Amino acid sequence: MPATPPPVFQAQSLLPTPHGVFDMQVHVDAQGQEHVALSKGRWEEGEPVLLRLHSECLTGDAFGSLRCDCGEQLQAALQQIAKEGRGILLYLRQEGRGIGLTNKIRAYALQDQGADTVEANEQLGFAADHRQYHTALEMLRALGVRRVRLLTNNPRKINALEEGGIEICERLPLSGYANPYNTAYLSTKARKLGHLFEQGE
Repeated sequence: MPATPPPVFQAQSLLPTPHGVFDMQVHVDAQGQEHVALSKGRWEEGEPVLLRLHSECLTGDAFGSLRCDCGEQLQAALQQIAKEGRGILLYLRQEGRGIGLTNKIRAYALQDQGADTVEANEQLGFAADHRQYHTALEMLRALGVRRVRLLTNNPRKINALEEGGIEICERLPLSGYANPYNTAYLSTKARKLGHLFEQGE
């Protein structure tokens, strides 16, 4: 079976945001999906780079949904990169943990009937987390990044990067975004997906 072709760089421009000006690159994968690298600052070869892998969440990122913590994590990661003056956020088009927007909303409907986030995905015939990170690995290689300080609570991201040859020098948590609508969601991520929350959360 042939290897999946790496994503292809397509375009680049500056992107001013409330957190400062970022450099934005668009990379297109073999399926035609457009992924984004937002970066700030410069780093020496071999220097650990502050990194966030963020999977697309239209409901949280754009509409401010309280069912998850995605939007808050996105803004917190951009804020932290801007504060340090150097870093990268990869915005990966993997809506709904990789099952797409339509199936994500179907999963929401099942959650409204009592399923948790893992059960809802499985009832639709998907894995609990359907995401892949080979595109992220290829984008990091294109950016010349080999060592990172990773902003994440998700052990699958840690494992995927390490298995892909990226050295994780430090894990920095992104947490503290609980509300009355997402407490069960966060609890399921911790209990069933092994997400690493701080003590007391």
